[in-house]
Amino acid sequence: MQRFTKSKMMVFPREILVGHKTISQVAELCNRISPGKHVLVVYDKKTKRIAGNKIVKILKKNNYIVNEKQISSASINQVNSVINYVSDKDIEIILGVGGGSVIDIGKFAAYETSRSFVSIPTCASHDGIASPRASLKHRKGSVSKNATSPLAVLADTEIINKAPYRMLAAGCADVVSNIPAVLDWKLANRLKHEEYSSHAAVLAETAAQLIIENAEDIKPDVEKSVWFGVKAMIVSGVAMSVAGSTRPASGAEHMFSHMLDHLGPGIMLKGRGKQLPLHGEQCGIGAIMTMYLHGGDWLMIRDTLRKIGAPTTSEELGISKKKIIEALVRATEIRPDRYTILGENGLTVEAARTLAKKTGVI
Repeated sequence: MQRFTKSKMMVFPREILVGHKTISQVAELCNRISPGKHVLVVYDKKTKRIAGNKIVKILKKNNYIVNEKQISSASINQVNSVINYVSDKDIEIILGVGGGSVIDIGKFAAYETSRSFVSIPTCASHDGIASPRASLKHRKGSVSKNATSPLAVLADTEIINKAPYRMLAAGCADVVSNIPAVLDWKLANRLKHEEYSSHAAVLAETAAQLIIENAEDIKPDVEKSVWFGVKAMIVSGVAMSVAGSTRPASGAEHMFSHMLDHLGPGIMLKGRGKQLPLHGEQCGIGAIMTMYLHGGDWLMIRDTLRKIGAPTTSEELGISKKKIIEALVRATEIRPDRYTILGENGLTVEAARTLAKKTGVI
């Protein structure tokens, strides 16, 4: 009889607090998750003003010993500065107050120092709010690292609703891309015998369906839109914790997005000043095309993105047609170990051009 030796660790948020003015409950939340009173609040220049100062004030009023650390980007150097700070101080809880960069730094610093982490998003542009991964930047681009899942998530819908709507739409697009990502995972399981979790897959698909079914109600300046979006992003993050990898929420569409990042900035978006394409926007475009390759309902993906106001074409995304095609051709270079609908060698230039044209991306 073969001996069973498999083991797996899954860490989930102990508490998830989503809603109007929930930031006022930050001290009570910290009390429930940890007996410690020494906290580090991590923010950037903008999120310090948006929510950081208020959180520090509330915690101090409730007898917490508060340390503060301002970061400028999700770079390795910034991460190391936070890790060194935590190691030198008697920190017990790290609170990441901000967008993706701040939360990723907080998650990774908590992972490296074995501290509790609380995720407090001030915007909702991707599903990293509750995921066990961190995207960090270095000289050659960005790299995805293992991190700790937040012990708690505190999402104040009033604060997030004040962020540019484009960020919420991008976060919703990121979640919708779970649909082809799960299909890629199933394909890898069938052809490459890759380990597959039906429970994680169902969670990821459920998160996407939450956006798809409520797409008509996800609009600018509507706080309820944040409610739908954040809940879906948190469920997507939990799916990754169940899987022990990003598989349920990251397939060929994410490889396409990361290759776009690798290739450099695109043209400027009309009406958006000098803002560059967001991760979730790129994944949404990628999801349209990879869903087509799977023979799935790519029109449903495209129409959902249109309803929530996310880009569905290269022009709306602000990326040249040439770069879209090149990213499709070279996407498999990003994760050669991750089998997807793009196969092991990727698409030819002609196949990529045909795909992008058939789906209306170019």
